[in-house]
Amino acid sequence: MRAERTMCEIVLQNPRRYRALEVASLEAWLGRVVADLAPEATSFAVRLVDDEEMRQINHQYRDRDVPTDVLSFPGEESAEGRHLGDVAVSIPTARQQAQKRGHSLQRELRLLLVHGILHCIGYDHEADAGEMDRLEAQMRRRWVADVD
Repeated sequence: MRAERTMCEIVLQNPRRYRALEVASLEAWLGRVVADLAPEATSFAVRLVDDEEMRQINHQYRDRDVPTDVLSFPGEESAEGRHLGDVAVSIPTARQQAQKRGHSLQRELRLLLVHGILHCIGYDHEADAGEMDRLEAQMRRRWVADVD
């Protein structure tokens, strides 16, 4: 008998109401990526922030008083299921990186979210001898290659 697959609840918070984002498209894409990389996950959250909020988060959790592009907070198992984790993305930083790299904000967001999801799954590029970097390159080809 096959186990029934549960849908993963994707929560995408956009409190600053960044208008240049295709939120519905991004949520649908996130659902597919999470289903591929973490099929056991029942929930996953993303918060789109400005540089000041990102600086505060980075300072609080990493003792670094500067903004960064993406931060990941792995989730855990609970009675409700497996929360994959929470990811914060700085839209101003992502926009600057996209311009510098010559591609769209949507592409940059997807690159950052793949990176964040891999951290939530348990990968750590600072300590894994390139394992995360290799997997991330594969996931970028699979999940980001078709975006501007």
